[in-house]
Parts: sequence; C-alpha cells; structure tokens
Amino acid sequence: MIPDPSTGGTQIVPPVGVSYRAPRKKGRNIGDVLFKNSTLLFAGIVFSLVFLMTWEMYSGSRLSIEKFGWNFLASSTWDPVQDQYGSLPFIFGTVVTSLVGLAIALPLSLGVAIFLSEIAPRWLAQPFSFLVELLAAIPSIVYGMWGVFVLVPWMRLHGQPFLSKTLGFLPLFKGVPYGFGMLTASVILAIMILPIITAITRDVLQSIPNLQREAALAIGATKWETTKIILANARSGIVGATLLGLGRAIGETMAVTMVIGNRPEISASLFNPAYSMASVIANEFTEATSDLYISSLIEIALLLFGVTILLNILARLIVWSVSKKFRTA
Repeated sequence: MIPDPSTGGTQIVPPVGVSYRAPRKKGRNIGDVLFKNSTLLFAGIVFSLVFLMTWEMYSGSRLSIEKFGWNFLASSTWDPVQDQYGSLPFIFGTVVTSLVGLAIALPLSLGVAIFLSEIAPRWLAQPFSFLVELLAAIPSIVYGMWGVFVLVPWMRLHGQPFLSKTLGFLPLFKGVPYGFGMLTASVILAIMILPIITAITRDVLQSIPNLQREAALAIGATKWETTKIILANARSGIVGATLLGLGRAIGETMAVTMVIGNRPEISASLFNPAYSMASVIANEFTEATSDLYISSLIEIALLLFGVTILLNILARLIVWSVSKKFRTA
C-alpha cells in the first residue's frame, strides 16, 4: 500500500509481476439461470402430476357422480349385479380402523419419542431410534402376512375372547371372535404408523431449545415437570405428526386388505369384518365389468386421494411452522 495524493489516503499496489484485474460487474450467471429454471421445472412437474392424477380420477368417476350424486356418500348398497353403488360401508371401515389404530399408536409413540429425546442416553438412543425407524421400511405386504399367520390366530384364540369376557358389556367388544375384523386391522395400522409418529415427534422435541429445559430445571422443576413443559411447547408439532400418521393409516391397502375381512357392512362391534376404501379398490377393480362399476371404484379412489392429500398438507404445514419457530428462537 502506498500514499495516494489525490485522495489523501492509500491505494493497493499489486506485487511486481502480478497484474491487477478489476472485479467483474455483478450480473446473471448462465449456470445460475439454468439451475434455477431446471429446479423450477422439476417442481412444476410434481405439481402437474398431482393435478393430472386428480383430473384423471375425476374424469373416470364422472359417470358415477352424475348418476348417484351426493347419495353415493350416504348409501350402504354395494350391488354390482344391479349396478347400485354406495361408499358408506367403505368410508365407515376406513374411518373406524384408522381412528382405533391411531388411538392405539399415539400413546405408545409419545412414550417412545419422550424416552429417546429426553431420557435415554446417547449410546442407547441412537440404535433404538434406528430400530424404530426401521419399522417404517418394512413393506406392507410383510405386515399383512404377519397379520394373517400370527396376529389373526392370536386374536381369535386369545385377544378377542379376553376382550369379550372383560369388556363385553360394551357394543364395541361383542360378537363372534373371527380373528379377522376391524380390531385386527386397527392393530396392524397401529404398528405401521407408530414409527412415523415417533420419528416426527422426536425431531420436534429435539428442536426445542435446551434453554427451556435448563430454565425449568433451574427453578426446581423435576424431570417429569420439565418434560410436561417441553410437551406443551411441542403440542402443535405432535398434532402434525399425528395427522401424518392418520394419513398413512387411511391410505394403507395391502396389510388392511389381508386382515379386515372384506365385508361391506356397518357394525358397532370391532370384532366383525368390514371393508376399507383402499381394500375395495384393490380387490374389485380388476373384476369390474360395467362402466358404472369402474366409475364408482374410481370415485372411491378420488375420495381417498383427496382426504389423504389434505391431511398430509395440513400436517406438513403444522410441523414446518413449529420447526421454523424454534429454529428462529
């Protein structure tokens, strides 16, 4: 650096033998432009696929929509011989099995997530978390086979008779212990959605700043009281995880098809067979002969698609908002 008489300051002089190159003016780089547009194209393709799927299902179900209208949702008749179709038994079976499965899985998932994030030492939490998440990678057909050969016989010989003996005064636990039925399907769904709710809840709990834990302990709170404070702050994220698990349960097909019994009936007893929306599509679509039959099945698929998309969008927004809030904090 040497003095600069014109400004009264100094100027930088490059070393001998090194030429000075003025900085390039800031402009649009062709690589950045290509990268931005290509990623925008990929995102557009994903949204286009969702739109095309919705349009195709709507077009395929238009015949059923025009013939049955809103009565399709309220009718219990499913008679391919007379070409009379109603989706109420399938909606009932889907809702009941999903909610009962969620009721079974939610407390277990919360307990496991709290243990992994708040109680377990690191050497135990990491391998245990891996084992829990491994459950989500098991194909649904494997769960279905396990349900047919293990869970169904156990429910028929032990589980359902025990519930009938102890809680038989409730309509939910009356009836013949078939083994197959809504309760068995609910247990399968609970096992399948447990790793989803557990993993997301654990991540939400871990995203809460440690300052909150330290502050609670500093004022004399016990470990349990500190955990309650953390859960209160993470309740929105837990709700999002629950909705994601519910969305998975509603859309599950093969495992439920193999153990639910596949009978289009509405019954108060969880022991009785039922039918879900995904199951009727998987079982009867290849056997559908008339155009109205096919259109009715596609309308069920459209209903299932819409409910699943809405639940997943809502759950993702909740989880994202909670994670963003604590990252900002």
